[in-house]
Amino acid sequence: MKRFLILQLRPETDASDAEFAAILDKCGLPQTRTHRVRLDCDDLPAGLDVSDYAGVIVGGGPGCVSDDPAQKSPMDARIEAAVMGLMPQITGRDHPFMGCCYGLGVLAAHLGGVVDKSRYAEPVGPSTCALTEAGHEDPLTAGLAPVFDAFVGHKEAVQSLPPGCVHLVASAPCPFQMIRWGQNVYATQFHPEADAADFEQRIEIYKDHGYFPPEDAARLVGLCHAADVTEPARILRRFAERYG
Repeated sequence: MKRFLILQLRPETDASDAEFAAILDKCGLPQTRTHRVRLDCDDLPAGLDVSDYAGVIVGGGPGCVSDDPAQKSPMDARIEAAVMGLMPQITGRDHPFMGCCYGLGVLAAHLGGVVDKSRYAEPVGPSTCALTEAGHEDPLTAGLAPVFDAFVGHKEAVQSLPPGCVHLVASAPCPFQMIRWGQNVYATQFHPEADAADFEQRIEIYKDHGYFPPEDAARLVGLCHAADVTEPARILRRFAERYG
């Protein structure tokens, strides 16, 4: 069986390791079924062909595709270039893809959509989401609770549905919580891999990164542990099962 390519963008080792473990857990995959690449540390293999993989999963990170290129750190610019460089293969072949948070910005930007910080940013914590009409029919979301909580935290957002995309999940603060392009290319604004413990760790790690006032950290941790977040993980498990 083919492996899944897991691309990670977090330069903090503890956050990256925890995210990788969460992806394996929620997907139900053993580590041997994955090829993990930490793009903060390593380059993509030369001549990488996405068809060699069952699917591609892109994790989140502190970078933003909408940041001024002149202000991006060399690492952020390198990470973004690596992921964006794969998108023509992914959309050109309609290859299975799941972009988580940052991955939604990458997909939308690649497709010519508008991604910026003008509207729809969400503080770290649970957000109430709802399936759209199309979401009730899609293989990854059909049969989920029609309204569910998901963990979010982002400074930029997709401002309008990119050309050719299907809108699957919405929320009041941020309309585009999950989209699909073609039949197999997905992206979420929320973090389908994360549970409350993951977000507690991320709140501590990123409390000085501008997502929220640092003094709010303890309150946000409490909100995360009080939330009942179950459906996003089912989406990630369905992705792994459908394409694995």
